Formats: sequence, structure tokens, C-alpha cells
Amino acid sequence: MTEKYVYSFNEGNKELKDLLGSKGANLAEMTKMLLPVPPGFTLTTESCKRFFSEKQSIWNGLDKEINAHLKQLEQLTGKKFSDMENPLLLSVRSGASHSMPGMMDTILNLGLNDQSVVGLSNATSNERFAYDSYRRFIQMFSDVVMEIPKVRFESIIEKVKKIKEIELDKDLDGDDLKSIVKKYKEIYLQETKNEFPQDPMEQLRLAIKAVFASWNNPRAIFYREMHNISKLNGTAVNIQSMVFGNKGESSGTGVVFTRDPGTGDKKLFGEFLLNAQGEDVVAGIRTPNDIVELNILMPEIYHQIKEIAKNLEKHYKDMQDIEFTIEDGTLFLLQTRNGKRTALSAIAIAVDLHKDGVITKEEALMRIKPQQIEQLLHSNFDENAIIQATSIAKGLAASPGAASGRICFTAESVEEAYKKGIKTILVRQETSPEDISGMVKAEGILTARGGMTSHAAVVARGMGKCCVAGCSQVKIHEEEKTVKYKDGVLHEGDFISLDGTTGIVYLDEIEKTKPTLGETFRELMDWIDEIKTMSVRANADTPEDAKQALEFGAEGIGLIRTEHMFFKENRVSSVRRMILSSTAEERAKALNELLPMQKNDFYQIYDVMGELPVTIRLLDPPLHEFMPVKEEEIRELAKTMSLSLEELNGRITELHEVNPMLGHRGVRLGITYPEISRMQVRAIMEAAIEQQVNKNNEVEPEIMIPLISDVKELIYIKAEIEDEIKKVFTEKRKTISYHIGTMIEVPRATLTADKIAEEADFFSFGTNDLTQMGFGFSRDDSGNFISDYMDKNILEKGPFDTIDQEGIGQLVKLAVEKGRQIKPNFKIGVCGEHGGDRASIEFFQKLGLNYVSCSPFRVPIARLAAAQAAIRYPSSKIK
Repeated sequence: MTEKYVYSFNEGNKELKDLLGSKGANLAEMTKMLLPVPPGFTLTTESCKRFFSEKQSIWNGLDKEINAHLKQLEQLTGKKFSDMENPLLLSVRSGASHSMPGMMDTILNLGLNDQSVVGLSNATSNERFAYDSYRRFIQMFSDVVMEIPKVRFESIIEKVKKIKEIELDKDLDGDDLKSIVKKYKEIYLQETKNEFPQDPMEQLRLAIKAVFASWNNPRAIFYREMHNISKLNGTAVNIQSMVFGNKGESSGTGVVFTRDPGTGDKKLFGEFLLNAQGEDVVAGIRTPNDIVELNILMPEIYHQIKEIAKNLEKHYKDMQDIEFTIEDGTLFLLQTRNGKRTALSAIAIAVDLHKDGVITKEEALMRIKPQQIEQLLHSNFDENAIIQATSIAKGLAASPGAASGRICFTAESVEEAYKKGIKTILVRQETSPEDISGMVKAEGILTARGGMTSHAAVVARGMGKCCVAGCSQVKIHEEEKTVKYKDGVLHEGDFISLDGTTGIVYLDEIEKTKPTLGETFRELMDWIDEIKTMSVRANADTPEDAKQALEFGAEGIGLIRTEHMFFKENRVSSVRRMILSSTAEERAKALNELLPMQKNDFYQIYDVMGELPVTIRLLDPPLHEFMPVKEEEIRELAKTMSLSLEELNGRITELHEVNPMLGHRGVRLGITYPEISRMQVRAIMEAAIEQQVNKNNEVEPEIMIPLISDVKELIYIKAEIEDEIKKVFTEKRKTISYHIGTMIEVPRATLTADKIAEEADFFSFGTNDLTQMGFGFSRDDSGNFISDYMDKNILEKGPFDTIDQEGIGQLVKLAVEKGRQIKPNFKIGVCGEHGGDRASIEFFQKLGLNYVSCSPFRVPIARLAAAQAAIRYPSSKIK
């Protein structure tokens, strides 16, 4: 049986998304629903995959299928492809199984040539429309297929408008457009050394090849990498009979969302343009009208759209983004898809749909992406600071948030600034898919043109990036690198601030405040806590961190890095004296200085956390990290220690290690200098006892030993610790419960986890170090080459971002199994940065871990990821 590569719209459905791409599957679904969809057919994603294996050529079998479906299309439309009198014209659009707005390439009005444009003009009695369609086709074809820069064509049309003293393309007449078509063809000849192709079949084959090839263009690859989209066959190609929004004032084009994608409000949200084609709205070439104005201009069409929107949202059980065209007063649908939305909107819509009985609570949670929760945690401008700020313009509030940065006019300049750590605002007339890398790295985006569904607006909302679009109150001159506003001129490098919630543009940098989260967010988080089975703790080193973690719903602290307390300015000199002491007496003196400081730190953190679990890791980093580097600091330390510079530098040199990350750190320090561990444990226990006495707070400290590789290390240090704890209990005449556990971060520890479990009360995986030692990658230096590994498909994801399940993950799995063979209800968690990563959390859920721990601002993200993991893997029992 011959493999089928082409499907008519009446053959597919929405379940065939992987084969037909999301656009093709949804066009087929709407056709099945008897909605007004122009007929067409789809080349499958499998055909894209084969296209690359066929050395980027169209093979005979595919060519025959295309011709057969073209004949069916001619019968359905009553028009002929390649006809000179009443030509069938086509749109050629890409469509992968994952929606990638603006990432792939589109060609409209395909089939026009020097003869058929005359036939189209005669058939429609509209010469202006025919030549407007032809000039659009030449420009799109030249850009997409031949890669001729769009600016070559845009400069011509801008010159004609300037000569005629008109602003809008739609005000050009038929003679203007004939002249523009002639000049466009001259550019094509100059650039390609060939005449513009006149054979419609040649045009179609070249267009199909270009759309297939666009799957591997840099911006498409970048978009897939940014959104972790992988393992797809390629893009489908949708070939559809054209309907025309540029036939006059009874025609138009637009985009409508079934709900507000910024807030989630249950009302139509969208824009339209009369006498225009689809790319005019998306590209922001003209600033469009609000969809409600269509109710005045074309009330029947407006109510038809409203009813269709209602039915599509009900059918897909989600907010829809619908593209439509009106041709001579008749409505056609060109696309529907689940709409991109802000984090605020995503939560509001999910909660609303559940309350309406459309989806279950679990389905509602699965609709939210962890990164959308992150968007909600962005800062806003301080209310007092905003009153004092100077506003210079107002545009459309395209994507909420607050952003400040230096003006950059190109994606390249944004990327250069980003490498230097400089925050920027990307400022453009309008953005295009080529700007995507700059949009990602900019703090915010400002455009002079475009509306709420322009490229800038849609992409920014999807990324949670602050955006002000359609800001016509400023004049952006990209070549001059200036932004002119009513009272002045800004240049590249000047600071501006954007309020994506109000659309206002301000001068200079403005102070920001922490975000506030509404009732809908809290309701969603309550659902999350009902469903998730794995606890989420926070890595917190200060009372302020602990408070922030509690605000975000942390269920304890999974990691206090005590060395961070040592780095404080008022105590680092004591730490240095402790390290550099040559006698036990000198070291004891320095430790006695540190004891009350550490004790106060722990007391305050216990105070914040109440009776929630608190895990405290004893000193971990190499001692050289505490050593002074600046000459004045060395002189001052030598003076306080009554040492000569030569003596002090000698001791510092002795501490130098060739490979400090594998050197004298963690438990090894405690074995060499047990008095350090004893001081820390005394501080931990005395603070806990005082909390119980003073606040009636039943604290049960969890003391964690870092970098264990052999059970005998744990046995030794545990004996030292417990001896000191007994002394504290005797002195205070009081005992409390406590737990002594260990970090599992050395590969050998995972292999001997059963023996370690016999001595430990709990395990916590330090997946950062475990990854470092397992791969042999330096965590601090691997950034120089990890991107090469990912670009060359050696690694799919950075192993310090997402746990390597095949390698490091198997070490974790082995340690869990070995530990629970000894103690079936053994408490096991993770405190590396993987504890805030969605894919890693899912893996830890499958292993049945008790908790993950991450930075405070990632706690809500981790809570959602834990709930989603519990929904996906309900059988994974937490021990």
C-alpha cells in the first residue's frame, strides 16, 4: 500500500495533530463542524521528514498526490489553477504539531502571474485589488523562497507613498500598484538573475520546499529550543484556496480571542482591518480596530463571529485564538488554536472553566505551565516612584509587567548588551520573527506599530515579557537610532521604562516592587496542595529568605547553607582567623566569636518557620573561598592576627588546592577540624532549645552532613556531633528531638547508600555536585561548552538545569532503592537546583521522594510541577 502524504480538510480531525500539524488538524476539525472554512489540503509532517531524507526535493509520489488534490480543489471552488481568466489562488502555510506563532513562513496569493492578474482584475472588476494581491505575492515569495530582504520591497512602497503624500497602503490606486509590481519584479531579477516565475505549478513546488526548509531556519530552531520542543517530524504544509480581505471596504481580516489573553476576562478580544490581508494585522503594518467596532460596521458578521467563538471554545474546552477573513461581506475561518495567554490569564481561564464544569480540577492544573507561574512573580513599578516618573508616550498594553533598560534598536545589539550583563529594551517599528533572540534577552519590547495581536504582542505574552505595542506617540527611526517624542529625542543606550499593564512609556529607570498575587492565584495554589503528594521546601539562608519562602507556600526549609552566614561582612574576619589559626586555642577563640552569630541566625530562622522542618547543612565549601584577595584586606587581617605579611601569605598559600571542588571541603573539614562542626551543632541546638523555652516552638532540627562518600566518615562525624549535643542538653538541662542525615552528592555514596542509611536519619540529594562528579563537568566552567553539546545534539538539555535521567538519575534511583531496603519509610529529598525544574520534579515523583527543595521564588513553580507530576503518575507512592 502506497503511503499517504496528503489529506483533504474533510479527511482529518483534531486528533491527528501529530500527523497534520495543529493548524491542519484544526482546519479539518472546523470543516467537520461545518464551519465556513475555505477548502484545502495538508501535506503531513511525515512528508516534511521525508523531504529532508530526499535531499530537500519533492518526489514523484508526493507530486502526484498534490496534483490530485489540486483537481479536487478546482472542482470545489469552480476555479482553475493556472487559469488566465478566473484563477484559483492559494495560500501556503506551515503548521507543526506545536503552535509556533510567527516562527515559520507563509505565502499568500500564490498562482498569480502577469496574465492571471489581468484575469483576476476582470473577474472581480477590481484592478486595485488584483495588483495589490500580486505585489503582496511577489514580496512574500521573494522573501520566503528566495530570501530577498523585505526591506528592498518596503522601501519602494514607502517612496511611492511619500511621493503621493499618503500614509496607508490601502490608499494606493491600481496604477500605483501596477508600477510597484513592475519595480518588484526588477528587484527579483537583480537579486536572482532570473525573471519572476510565471508557471503557478513551479511557484507552488518552490513554496512547498521553502516552507519545509523553514523548519530548520535559525528562528524556528531557536523557538523550539526556547520552549523545549523536540522529537517532532517537522512541519506540515497547508494549501488552501484564497479568500480575500483586500477587495474593498466590505472585506477585511482579523484575529479574535474567545477571552482576553491578558486577563482571562470572558469577553471577545481581538482586532480587525478592513481592506487588508492577514499579514497586515499580525505584522503590525497598520494599527487595527478593536473587534467591538465590527459590531457597528458589520453587525451580522460580528454576531456570527461571536457565536462561532462560543462554539469553538466549548468544543475545544479552552480559550481559542481565531483568524478570520471577510470577503465581500462573507465570513471565512482560516485558523483556530488554543490561544497564547499571560500567566494571569492562564490561571483565570483554568479556574473559570473548572467552575463552569467544562474541565476537571486536574485538567485545570495541567493547563498551567510552571513558567507561567514564574511570570506572576515579576515585579511591578513602585507606586511612589511612578508618580515621580516622567511619562513620554502611551501605547497599547500588549503584555503586562514592568521593565527598565537601555534602548537597543536591533536584536543583535540586545544580544551584545546581554553578554555584558546590560539590561535592555528592544525598540522597533514592529518586530518580526527574525527578532526572536533579541526579544528573549531584552527586559521588555516597545513598538511604534502593531496592535494587541501583532507579532510583538503575541510572542511577548507567550514569554511573559513586558511589551508596549502600537505606540504611535513616538517616532522610531531605526537607521538613525533615535526615538522622537513630543518633548525630546532619545538615543541608543538611553534608559527607558515600560509599563506593560498600562501601556505607558517612561524616561529613565524606575524602582520596582514585589508582585502581589490575587485570590484566583491562591485558589489555584490550594488545588495544587490538595493534589500533590510530594512536599516542596525552600533553600533559604536568612530569615528574609525564609519569610519569602513561606509567602510562596514552602512547607519547610530543605537547605540552609551555613557558609553563606559566614560570608557576612561583620563576621568574615572571624572566619578567616578561625581558618588560619595555627593552634587549637587560636581556633577556639575565633569559633567562640562565631558561635553567638550562628546561634542568632538559626534562632531567627526557627522563629519564622515555626514547627516546619528545617534542614541545616554544616560547612561545605573549600576554605580558600574565605581567604582575602585584595592586598589591603590581607594587611588588615595580618594586623588583627599579629602576623607578618609573609607569615599570613604563607598560611594562605598552604590552603591553595589544585582542584578545590574535590578537595578539603564538606565532611572532610569536620574530620580535620571537628571543633568547627561542634560549634555549628551547638549553635543549632541552643537556638532550638531557646525557641522552645521562649516561644513554645517545638523545633526538631535536621542536621545535614555534606559530601559523605563512605559510611565511616558519617560514623566519625556523627559521634563528634552527638557528643556536643549531649553537652548542650546537660548544660541546658533540656532535651529535644533532632535528626542527623547526609547529603548524597558523591557517586560512591549512591553505590553504598544501604550502608549509609544504617547511620543516617534522612538523605537529601545534592544533585548539583552529583551531576558535576558524575559527568566530570565543572559546574563553574561547563557553560563554555555545554551549549556546543546541545547545538550538536550530544545533550538535549543542560544537565545542571534538568536532571540527566539516564545517568545521574539512575544513581539517584539506586540510592533511593538501597536506602529504603534498610529503612522502608526513610525520608528522602532533593536540595539541588533541580528541585525547581519541572522535568526533574516529575522524575523525583516517579521515584517516590518525600520532598524537593528550591530557591524561594521557584517554590510556587515547584508546587505546580509536583501536582502535575502526581496527576501524571498517581501510582508513585511517597514513602
